[in-house]
Amino acid sequence: MTPDAGPATTPGYRPEGLDDAFTDGGEQPTAPARADALPALGLRGWLRWAWRQLTSMRVALLLLVLLAVAAVPGTMFPQRPQDPGGVAAYLTDHPAAGPWLDRLGFFDVYASVWFSAIYLLLFVSLIGCILPRTRVHLTAVRGRPPRTPRRLGRFPAQGGGTSPDAPRDVVERAAAVLRRRRLGVPGFRVDVHDEGAGVWSASAERGYLRETGNLVFHLALVGLLIAIATGQMLHYRGQAIVVQGTGFANVQAAYDTFERGSAFDPADLVPFTMRLDDFEARFDPETLQSRDFTAHVTVTEPGGEPEDRTIKVNHPTVAGGAKVYLQGNGYAPAVTVHDAAGEVAFSGPVPFLPQDDVYTSRGVVKVPDVSGDQPQVGLVGFLLPTAQEPVPGLWRSVHPQPDDPLLVLSVWSGNLGLDTGVPQNVYRLDESRMEQAVDADGDVVTLYVRPGDTVELPDGLGTLTFDDLPRFVALDLRHDPSLTWVLTFSLLALAGLTASLFAPRRRIWVRAAPATATDEGPGSAATVVTAAGLARGDDVGLQPELDRVLADVLGAPRPSHTPTGPDVPQEDRS
Repeated sequence: MTPDAGPATTPGYRPEGLDDAFTDGGEQPTAPARADALPALGLRGWLRWAWRQLTSMRVALLLLVLLAVAAVPGTMFPQRPQDPGGVAAYLTDHPAAGPWLDRLGFFDVYASVWFSAIYLLLFVSLIGCILPRTRVHLTAVRGRPPRTPRRLGRFPAQGGGTSPDAPRDVVERAAAVLRRRRLGVPGFRVDVHDEGAGVWSASAERGYLRETGNLVFHLALVGLLIAIATGQMLHYRGQAIVVQGTGFANVQAAYDTFERGSAFDPADLVPFTMRLDDFEARFDPETLQSRDFTAHVTVTEPGGEPEDRTIKVNHPTVAGGAKVYLQGNGYAPAVTVHDAAGEVAFSGPVPFLPQDDVYTSRGVVKVPDVSGDQPQVGLVGFLLPTAQEPVPGLWRSVHPQPDDPLLVLSVWSGNLGLDTGVPQNVYRLDESRMEQAVDADGDVVTLYVRPGDTVELPDGLGTLTFDDLPRFVALDLRHDPSLTWVLTFSLLALAGLTASLFAPRRRIWVRAAPATATDEGPGSAATVVTAAGLARGDDVGLQPELDRVLADVLGAPRPSHTPTGPDVPQEDRS
């Protein structure tokens, strides 16, 4: 065996500082060149410098923070894919700033050039940071523990003692103690060295799990970025209102609102059907707070048999690869409107949107002109599930259940704009080309209609019949194939971060040398043992572990002689 060459040649050890003793290969520092001899960088040098800056951990963290800041406008301004009406309203309300914000991509932040640039730079930075670190880490894992430095007194954790055993036996016992698994923690990997002149030493190292966890954390971040980007391209989300007794088919035209990723084709929607058979709502009898909502549906998958299912709040069902959530509910009064000629101008349920806890609901019934010679009719008003009249002419609902429902409607006539081809909000009435009906005294005409009643519309516009009061549910359908991967990479990132923070990286050296007459007195001991330890960063557990190793080594019985050496397989890799 070649004797230890000293601290200056010990791999991973630098005399000028202990913090550099954990360098796993790489170039060693060289003396700086003279200032007047520095060559010009040139284009290649500047590109190399830019690449090193981009792939540094400092820039990666900066880009990560910048990405979070760049996502803030997406929560402040309406986004065109999710709320095109909100964007149009913002542009109308802010004629000066709105167009500029639109040009800069603030109404579609996550598809803007500047957000995509930050996203891609972060991706490249992480890849460029991970690859060289992985190469260095793999080289270090396949390597051997560093040889024992000549001077152990300069390390932060130290210890020693004497033993009556021979130096080789002491070092072999120390190697066995260091390799031992303790409390489920893998032991050190150990090399035993003959340093000559009867001196033996053991060098031990463990804690590669720390750097492994660090790399797993960064790889998981890359996977998370890829998964999120994939989900944004392949997802779809839509909302639909389904009235009790009716069904829903999973085609784009059946959705009230629908948004999708750039790579998703609506033709790929799985054509399942869903029918709302019944809806149950329970409320606290005293506070009237909601206690439970349950939608009983029948789902028919392509090629399958109809299947009865239930959907509750936060308990969705899965159909056609999409999760179906119960988003809301309310009442949809079924009405029939006959025109002046007795023809049915409108018939069917109309969803009214709840406005408060007692389900006071507002809605609009738009009645087209079927004969072509009469004005179109708009009925605007409220549904009161349990109506009471505390004072004459003032009605309100006192309970969310339909114990005594009442429709309170005002009547408008004119042009609803249904023939213009411009999409309309079904819950609002454009009154710009309409005229409200009034009586002979100029007072607004108000209709009060209960289920089963038929009332005359003013000005000979026809009749209105309140047929029934079914309920409706608002369903939210979401399909995102990346959710499983996002969860997986998130858990991997958490596990890697935990390992990188709490897995200690430690090196321990034990040297055993024959005792001299000046060590402990003549004939008092056969061997003098010195030990030292080094950890990456602050490690309060290093000195206790070194003390435990020394206690086991110096207090253990003498082992039988077994051959050892650096070429004998004797390590547990951690």
